[in-house]
Amino acid sequence: MPKIIAMAGKGGVGKTTVTALLLNHLMAAQKTPVLAVDADANANLNELLGLDVGLTIGQVRKELKGDLPPNITRDQYMEMKVHQALVEARGFDLLSMGQPDGPGCYCSANQFLAMSMDHLAGNYQYILVDNEAGMEHLSRMNLRVIDMLLVVSDPSSRGIMTAQRIAGLTEPLGISPDKKYLLINRAPDNPEPALKAKIEEATGNSDMELAGLLPQSESLATWELAGRSYLELTDTEPAMKAAREIFTRILP
Repeated sequence: MPKIIAMAGKGGVGKTTVTALLLNHLMAAQKTPVLAVDADANANLNELLGLDVGLTIGQVRKELKGDLPPNITRDQYMEMKVHQALVEARGFDLLSMGQPDGPGCYCSANQFLAMSMDHLAGNYQYILVDNEAGMEHLSRMNLRVIDMLLVVSDPSSRGIMTAQRIAGLTEPLGISPDKKYLLINRAPDNPEPALKAKIEEATGNSDMELAGLLPQSESLATWELAGRSYLELTDTEPAMKAAREIFTRILP
C-alpha cells in the first residue's frame, strides 16, 4: 500500500507550495511513482507543476448524472473517466478534484474522489493530498488512515494556534495519522524568541512534532509568476534546500 501524506492548515499558509516541494523531493529521491491529489476546489497545484488539467473529478461527477453510453455500467464508466482525468507525467500523476456539485456541496465529488483513490492506490508508492483549509475535507474523502499529517502554518501566532486546533480535530473526525508534524512556512531567517515560544507551546500541547521551518523566499514567487515548474527547483534555492533537509528527516 502507498504511503499517504496529507497537508492541512488554514487558508493561505502555503499548503500547495509545500506539496510541490515535497513532490520535487520524492522525485529526486526516486521514491516514485507518486499520485498528487489536488483536493482543493480552488485547484492550482497543477500551475506549480507546469501542467494543464483537462478534466476534474467534479466534472466526471456531473457527466455521470447524464445518460451513459450503451453497454457500460456506471462503475465502468466512472473508472474510465477517472483514468482520463489523470494527468500523467514522468514519475507522478496528478488528479484534481475541481469544483463541487453545487453551492457548499462536496459530498458527491468527495465520494467519487475517495472511490477513485481506492481504484488507483495500488499503483503508487506515495499519495500526496493537498487539501482545502481545515480537516473536515479529509473526513469527507474517507481518508481515515493517513501515514503522515503535515500541518502547515505561517509564522504568526494565529496561524500556529490554528495549526494546533487542526491537529486536535483528527480524533473527533475519526482520522488516524501515524505521525503529525508542524511545518512553519515563510519563516524569517532569525526567528524571534516569541515565535519559538509559540511553536513550543503548540507542539507541547498537541501530539505534533516540529518538522522544521521553511524560509521566506522571494524567488519562489518570481518562479511562480514566470510559470516555471517547482519540479525544476534545485538546492541552490534556499527554500528547496531547507525542504529537502526536512523531508529527508521525517519521511520513512
